[in-house]
Amino acid sequence: MKASVLVCDDEKNIRGALSMILRGAGCEVREAATGEEALAALAERRADVVLLDIGLPGIDGLEALRRIVGEHPGVATVMISGQAT
Repeated sequence: MKASVLVCDDEKNIRGALSMILRGAGCEVREAATGEEALAALAERRADVVLLDIGLPGIDGLEALRRIVGEHPGVATVMISGQAT
């Protein structure tokens, strides 16, 4: 069975690059550009892993993480950031 990964980043190029790498590794990948989109995608279908950008428009990555942990226990979440600070 393929691992299911949700990639959430507001930068289209970052999302695309991560998705391409993960698909090449045999993962099933879905994408979201906002925290709200990520939460909706998880409500629709569970993922094994979420790659979650910290700096998102709307609800930020930390708030999205809090909700993911509360609403989808057991989903591994990896926080990512393109910012140095």
